[in-house]
Amino acid sequence: MAHSSRKDTRSPYLDGDRDWRDTATRYALLPLRVFLGITFIYAGLDKLTDSSFFADSGSGSVGDLMRTVRDSSAIPALVDLALKNPAGFGYAIAFGELAVGIGTLLGLLARLAALGGALISLSLWLTVSWASDPYYYGNDLPYLMAWIPLILAGASVFSVDAALRARRRQRSGGLR
Repeated sequence: MAHSSRKDTRSPYLDGDRDWRDTATRYALLPLRVFLGITFIYAGLDKLTDSSFFADSGSGSVGDLMRTVRDSSAIPALVDLALKNPAGFGYAIAFGELAVGIGTLLGLLARLAALGGALISLSLWLTVSWASDPYYYGNDLPYLMAWIPLILAGASVFSVDAALRARRRQRSGGLR
């Protein structure tokens, strides 16, 4: 059996050790991070600036939304919990989305922010969009799946986390 001895002829990119594929890999999750960060910041701000959202009842209120999806959700008890204090639940979701979005966009505690985003998306999928038929018409499940790579990889570039890692590495003499 013959083995070929292939030599890559790719030219180095950036600091000599890395080629363009390594660089592309490092930046691969950046568009997803920016999209999810901006989207969650927008969602949180949208809720916080909509006075009708925090009402117990009425058009566009979180209370009416929860009552509408209660019987079709996967976990009605979770909806019942939200219905005990719809305004409090609405504020928790809005501030949670805002914190997740800012953390994700800045890359500050990026894995924790991504976990928070995944938990918000999971809770919304199991309650609000559970009855979507077919399931892929609901938007919360794709958001949940989009958070998973960021939970696993964190924010490797253009992030506060990366800057802190570099600073620690520099202080320890480059051993990390």
